Amino acid sequence: MRGLEELGRVRLSKHFYFRDFLYSEIGSFHRIPNLPDDPDLAIETGRAFCETLLDPLEETFGRIAVRSGYRSAALNRFGNENGLNCARNDHPLECHIWDRGRGADRVAGASIVIPWFADRYAQGRDWRDLAWWLYDHLPFSEVWFFPRLCAFNIAWRPLPLRRIDSYIAPRGTLLHAGEAAGERAAERRARHGDFPPFRGVAYP
Repeated sequence: MRGLEELGRVRLSKHFYFRDFLYSEIGSFHRIPNLPDDPDLAIETGRAFCETLLDPLEETFGRIAVRSGYRSAALNRFGNENGLNCARNDHPLECHIWDRGRGADRVAGASIVIPWFADRYAQGRDWRDLAWWLYDHLPFSEVWFFPRLCAFNIAWRPLPLRRIDSYIAPRGTLLHAGEAAGERAAERRARHGDFPPFRGVAYP
């Protein structure tokens, strides 16, 4: 218990602590501990994820909601084997297990909701407006969108793939890894011209 408390107190970035990512509905309901096998690696990778992607989102749009954050390998495996919307542990796009890769193979991600955009999406705003904003402002590796609340998974890797997929119509891949942007810069900017001004975070 003490180790879990200490892990939760670890500050990953300006806005986030590890505790923000530890809650799991699967773990809570099925009584499966959500603890990293390699806490140091999980912290290192999670810190890069938060500083690079989540802090700028929070600075720009206000508070973001973490829908699903870190998952231990055991918890994720259980979720996959029981049809609980978890990719298999060895799936190349699985991003919730922060302590499974080394060097360039590190990955960290979370499923999040941006309430500012969720309100506009509920009124008919196109999810691709947010997708292209992300493309133009953040060095994410993969993003894939879901219909409820326009939640999306966003992943960090040392060498980003720059891939965008969606389960919202039009379903499928908006941008393949390594592909040039499907819309010209001016057209992309027009989609998100009314978004709040981008605000990053300067770290020493």
